[in-house]
Amino acid sequence: MQNQMSEMFRKGKSLILVICLQFGFAGMDVLAKVALNDGMNNYVFVVYRHASAFIVMAPFAIVLDRKTRPKMTVSIFVKLMLLALLEPVIDQNLYILGMKATTATFAVSMCNVLPAITFVIAWILRLEVVNLKSLRSQAKVIGTLTTVAGAMLMTLVKGPLLELFWTKGRTNKRYEMHNGVDLQHSLKGAFMIVVGCFSWSCFMVLQAITLKSYPAELAMTAWICLLATIEGGIVALIMERGNPEVWAIKWNTTLLATLYCGIICSGVAYYVQGIIMKERGPVFVTAFNPMGMIIVAFMGSIFLAEKTYLGRVLGAVVIVIGLYMVVWGKSNDHKLPHLEPEKQILGQESEINCNDKVITIKSSDEVCDKHSQTADV
Repeated sequence: MQNQMSEMFRKGKSLILVICLQFGFAGMDVLAKVALNDGMNNYVFVVYRHASAFIVMAPFAIVLDRKTRPKMTVSIFVKLMLLALLEPVIDQNLYILGMKATTATFAVSMCNVLPAITFVIAWILRLEVVNLKSLRSQAKVIGTLTTVAGAMLMTLVKGPLLELFWTKGRTNKRYEMHNGVDLQHSLKGAFMIVVGCFSWSCFMVLQAITLKSYPAELAMTAWICLLATIEGGIVALIMERGNPEVWAIKWNTTLLATLYCGIICSGVAYYVQGIIMKERGPVFVTAFNPMGMIIVAFMGSIFLAEKTYLGRVLGAVVIVIGLYMVVWGKSNDHKLPHLEPEKQILGQESEINCNDKVITIKSSDEVCDKHSQTADV
């Protein structure tokens, strides 16, 4: 009974954390947009964002990870440098530039290809266990595609207006003026956002790989934020050379956006992602990305009087169904034996050491560990 309760808590912890992560991201687009509208330079914004995240996270990393932090090697440091380049510098700058070329709604909808891209990359690198003959693996594939389809449905299908009691009689003219997207003139912005999503997916997968050789989430977060500040600063100096006034920061919503996006959406987010990935892998984290659209749509209808249409509601339902399929499909992944990536190819024979005995298994075989658990694929 105690083992069952412990197992339920471990599963529930990952689910709660990833949902909280999406609530944290939901406020990022709004605050970042306000800061950019107030004249904040996107390159400088990325630098200040990660500098603030490093200042907050570094003390925790020094104190809490002092006993578990492994020795830094050249290989790990190169991975950390690449992590700092992929998401903090490349993805965030391309996303902001793409949003400027299109609209925030269009940018958010394009980002919902992230789960599919991450799933494919993790599958290729054998970080995600997939056997198309298995019902759970089929659920993971179909569920990932379903969440993407639901997110696109929320964005592209309008349908009749649903009059909610909290929006009745309220209007937001500014929102209505900027709610359309001219796809004919948005190819450049769309390309930037897609490249940014690919970079973000690579970041997720590389973070999961790096955690195996450097299993100190707080220290990794601090290193990523520090290196992102340096690398982003170099990019900003190159792109904004001869323009020192862009480095000025106003004591208004710009400062609030910088601190919130840095501390919550970079520092805390990288740390929480690391915790979840060690248990459930990178696909589990990104599968919940479309959920952010539901949160933003709900908050927008309450605080901004944004109108709700039937297409959004149907899209939200489809997203929830897709997420449930992914969670169910991955519910038994944690029971798999910890094999090397090259041995995690389903449908092939692998040898593992079990109770001092070498056992040859296939994807459908039962495997015992020291607690005689079953490897259910």
